[in-house]
Amino acid sequence: MPSASSKKAPVAHGSQFVSLDDFEQHALANLDRNALDYYRSGAQDMLTLHDNQRAFDRIAIRPRVLRDVSHVDTTTEVLGHPVSSPICIAPTAMQRMAHPQGECATMRAAQRLNTCMCLSSWSTTSIEDVAGSAEGGAPKWMQLYVYKDREATRKLVERAQSSGYSAIALTVDTPFLGRRLADIRNKFQLPQHLTMANFSDQGKAQVGKAEAQSSADNASGLAAYVASQIDPTLNWSHVAWVKSIAKIPVLVKGILTAEDARIAVDAGVDGIIVSNHGGRQLDTVPATIDVLEEVVGAVAGKVPVYLDGGVRRGTDVLKALALGAKAVFLGRPVLWALSYNGEDGVVEMLEMINEEFRLAMALSGCVRISDIKREHVRTPAQARL
Repeated sequence: MPSASSKKAPVAHGSQFVSLDDFEQHALANLDRNALDYYRSGAQDMLTLHDNQRAFDRIAIRPRVLRDVSHVDTTTEVLGHPVSSPICIAPTAMQRMAHPQGECATMRAAQRLNTCMCLSSWSTTSIEDVAGSAEGGAPKWMQLYVYKDREATRKLVERAQSSGYSAIALTVDTPFLGRRLADIRNKFQLPQHLTMANFSDQGKAQVGKAEAQSSADNASGLAAYVASQIDPTLNWSHVAWVKSIAKIPVLVKGILTAEDARIAVDAGVDGIIVSNHGGRQLDTVPATIDVLEEVVGAVAGKVPVYLDGGVRRGTDVLKALALGAKAVFLGRPVLWALSYNGEDGVVEMLEMINEEFRLAMALSGCVRISDIKREHVRTPAQARL
């Protein structure tokens, strides 16, 4: 498969990009169909995928004025680690389909901007190589699925710990893969020159076997792999088991209700990521920003709550923080920026949304993260009162 970087871009150079949408438009024009549809597709009719973004538009900002915003400080912390802003990088799989340097380029960008990156366990670069690709003190997290092979799961946790990852983000919304129509139509397969780098030769062989069977069945190779490897009996006892083997904090990723948030706190998790998997699992579930306040209220300050899904503008970040998120995580925008210009593309994209966020803070009368309060936003429910 030719790399995205080998194609001539019909879109202007990044110095002329003015929004995150420009990075996406560049990717739409340059990535090959197999990678593009895998990255951008959602479950079924993609209603949740699109609503993740639209939901932010339904929330209004209530700015305060005359506050002396000559100096705005966006620094904060995630799980006790200082970062330059609350804009972090979500786990996205198979990044070397977007750029030859893939996850290593993304990690270097995160370290340059001193922000948190969460690495997908379905990375096309190994845990160790990604960790060793960049110097810096910014926190790095490891995303994890629970496999039928418990020893394989244990080894992923141990490798992450040994490589300096400071938290495990346990994905809990994927006992099966959502029905992604584009992947089914394309019979999605990982390009032959790439591998699921975090797995043994036996594990890689299982990927190949699943993909071969999916080709015969006219199905998605990834869906077949998930069905063969991920444990569908996933339940709260597995969360306790992961916590028992991890020497670093464990967060759960994929919570959308107050009920599950309370159970997660009772289970002793160290944090919650409000996520609907980028709209890729169960279609018609709520947008993450629409359920954020419900989850934050249920947690009652006992653990930090983070959010991913639909964040595309600095104003989106401010709205999420006003509704109780400690930080937000970007997924697809990182892939689009990576496909544009590798590490420098991701840096450029992050600097752009960070500057948008800084401006949103200033124009809302906030000079530090702690100034962002619930009263800075009005939700649709409030508007109906």
